[in-house]
Amino acid sequence: MILTVICDVLGEENNGTTVAAMNLIRSMRRKGHTVRVVCPDENRRGQEGFYVVPTLNLGPLNGYLAKNGVLLAKPDRKVLLSALEGADAVHIITPFLMSMSAVRLVHKLGLPVTAGFHCQAENFTNHIFLMNSHGVNRLVYRVFDKNLYRFVDCIHYPTDFISGVFEEEIGHPTTHRVISNGVNSAFMPMDVEKPEEYRGKFVIHFTGRYSKEKSHAVLIEAASLSRHRDEIQLVFAGCGPQEKKLRELSKKLPNEPIFRFYTREELVRALNAADLYVHPAEIEIEAISCLEAISCGLVPVISDSPRSATRFFAKSERSLFRCNDAQDLADKIDWWIEHPDERREEGLKYIGFAANYSFESCMDQMERMIVENAEVCHAAR
Repeated sequence: MILTVICDVLGEENNGTTVAAMNLIRSMRRKGHTVRVVCPDENRRGQEGFYVVPTLNLGPLNGYLAKNGVLLAKPDRKVLLSALEGADAVHIITPFLMSMSAVRLVHKLGLPVTAGFHCQAENFTNHIFLMNSHGVNRLVYRVFDKNLYRFVDCIHYPTDFISGVFEEEIGHPTTHRVISNGVNSAFMPMDVEKPEEYRGKFVIHFTGRYSKEKSHAVLIEAASLSRHRDEIQLVFAGCGPQEKKLRELSKKLPNEPIFRFYTREELVRALNAADLYVHPAEIEIEAISCLEAISCGLVPVISDSPRSATRFFAKSERSLFRCNDAQDLADKIDWWIEHPDERREEGLKYIGFAANYSFESCMDQMERMIVENAEVCHAAR
């Protein structure tokens, strides 16, 4: 089939949304489908199958967006029509301006259309300092529904959690499928010797964009409160706008945390060299990064935030801490440090659990959703 994928945001693969989009694009191409991609990434111009649109000019906000590594697409009817001509199906990644424009065009053309749900309201309201305003978050979800999701045939939710949140906030059920974004098979246990600089230290890893809702500061504070603070080495895999602030907060720690972006191969090795994984994020639709750590045999300690799906990965109370409670997190970290045998045994259980999120299986399910929806829609004509 010919599939057109609409991406309001697509750039370097250093955030979950771009990674999810590129995983789908590459998977569908490997399965023999022709995939056209509409996006604002100038680096893709001239590449086969990519249709590049201008970026949205938001005036004084442009610098802020660039700092966050985000370029938003500006709708271009001519480019969209070119990418949609002869398409058998359309899949939309995020509910932003170009996608809102595209879905109306797709609707008029009578093309089958599915859409992913990769953006919590808080991912947006965090940037306007209203992350904790329930009324504003509800309004954002209703704008998403009114301008995009009500026009699509089927919604892809990565978790039951976000499906429930969205349907509750908009006040009606949706036609959907729940499919994880999947864990790449590269993430597995392997014998990795700890780097020399980690020798004699207890390495705690967290993979997540350096942004407020990921709550790195809670982990930094917990490490400073730990009975084993002198042993703890934090590793923050990622990048983002809060790096300078987090480095400043970390000056209180005996061991300076590692802040850097890792390639997939580097990340697999880094996880296998770690002793514990902590996921303190308050806002999370799924957190494949946590599943990647679990797949490498690490025990996770996860925030119990009601606005995070990641809490459902925890297999025991020892793997949950009270949201934003640094002392409770420190206590959980200390317990796992002081019980190495239990940590090893629990890690083996988590490996088996993570096998349910095989990347290949999840991509097969995504293909079935898109193809079957197209078949139903074409048959109904």
